[in-house]
Amino acid sequence: MGRSFEWHTHPGGIALIGHRGDGFAFDNEGPAHRVLLEPFALAGRLVTNGEWDAFIADGAYRTASLWLADGWDWVRRQGIAAPLYWRDGEHFTHSGGQPRDPAAPVTHISYYEADAFAAWAGARLPTEFEWEAIAQGHDPAGGNQLDGPSPPLPRGGASLFGDCWQFTRSVYLPYPRFAPAAGAIGEYNGKFMAGQWVLKGASCATVRGHSRASYRNFFYPQQRWQFTGLRLAKDF
Repeated sequence: MGRSFEWHTHPGGIALIGHRGDGFAFDNEGPAHRVLLEPFALAGRLVTNGEWDAFIADGAYRTASLWLADGWDWVRRQGIAAPLYWRDGEHFTHSGGQPRDPAAPVTHISYYEADAFAAWAGARLPTEFEWEAIAQGHDPAGGNQLDGPSPPLPRGGASLFGDCWQFTRSVYLPYPRFAPAAGAIGEYNGKFMAGQWVLKGASCATVRGHSRASYRNFFYPQQRWQFTGLRLAKDF
């Protein structure tokens, strides 16, 4: 499946998750709390367009066993056969149709597609806690973010941050002892804690400096309009 992956390994154990300190954070990023992790590994790069082409060529969009039940129903009802904005050898961008770079990260996929690809690849999606435990040791201002190419395009690299928001297999729920912020901001994050999935990592359309390990983006599983992609995980 494309070029091989390098992996960030983690021995498991107790990890402190969530925002702490005096810097800005949204209310849904805390309170900081402890989680128990089993040993795991997180891929050192994002899944690419070329690897997604192989996924398509192998008939994955026609293979029910790879998909969650709701995802398979979505694929059939909507006639889904490729990521959003893909055309023959091209993808549609802010600059119109552009040749699709096989080495660039795949984007504009749904949670359903990300989960199916992980199953096809013999891996899985990381939990948000696994992703954050690795990312705490990485520069959140790294990678391809909004001050990169204009208009923004994913291009790949070793950073955990930038290029595309990365789906996790974690449901968007409140952390222990969570309380919505006072005022208007309390009408935003807490109100959407139903039926959505957490994404991590910022994208090429994220302002540099606005990303951090604790940031929790969230989308419904069928949504593909953002720069959304995936990074594989595995147990060991």
